[in-house]
Amino acid sequence: MARTRERRGVAFSVGVAIVKPVLLALTRRDWSGSEHVPRTGGAVLVANHASHLDPLTFAHFVHEQGRVPRYLAKAALFDVFFAGWVLRSSGQIPVHRMTTDASRAFDAAVSAVRDGKLVVVYPEGTLTRDPDLWPMVGKTGAARIALSAGVPVVPAAQWGAHEILYPYSTRPRLLPRHTIHVTAGPPVDLDDLRGQPVTPELLRQATERIMAAVTGLLEEIRDEQAPPARFDPRSAGVQQIGNPHRDPRAARGKHRRLASRRRSR
Repeated sequence: MARTRERRGVAFSVGVAIVKPVLLALTRRDWSGSEHVPRTGGAVLVANHASHLDPLTFAHFVHEQGRVPRYLAKAALFDVFFAGWVLRSSGQIPVHRMTTDASRAFDAAVSAVRDGKLVVVYPEGTLTRDPDLWPMVGKTGAARIALSAGVPVVPAAQWGAHEILYPYSTRPRLLPRHTIHVTAGPPVDLDDLRGQPVTPELLRQATERIMAAVTGLLEEIRDEQAPPARFDPRSAGVQQIGNPHRDPRAARGKHRRLASRRRSR
């Protein structure tokens, strides 16, 4: 474990004291690429999102690199007892998704990285809806933050948390003990895009590079090839935020049926 030089605060320290022993007891860890996570200075760390549990398992990885992760987290979590206190006190950033207040999160994230913080962004904006849990089409927030603040974007991929808590399931499967895989890669090359007007086309280019880097790392972890086209909830007519299925068991069954059909093609 690298020594954390940043000021963590009481809430974050309490959260680590509670969560870390549980993760050590219930999971195995297969981590690589830690040398790519900057030990100091502002940066945007991006990763795929396949389970409600992976923010905790990914925070474990980041903390062990000596950094305090600042997440862009949905605003509703800040109203949850204890969890809200930890989030607010540890400098996490609330996101009011699909509202006009969403821009506040961008401003707060830019200020954080300019202040030398490490901000974690899930560029998909929500749990993946891809039938095989591959990264979806990305949103442009991570690119906007990095290009506006002039900081690097470090890609990472994670896999395994979904085996414990499948997307939108409410029943964790703690046994057998599962392995959490995390791989970080070198910063995404955005140098040719820096210093230019931040236009929608520029953001799309940067976001595509970011998603390609994350997907490539996940392909290495899974030893599989991702679909040639990333899943787009809008074109597929799938609800973009929140649980797209009423019954979590039905969600899992539907994902498995879609995945089986995709593999049989």
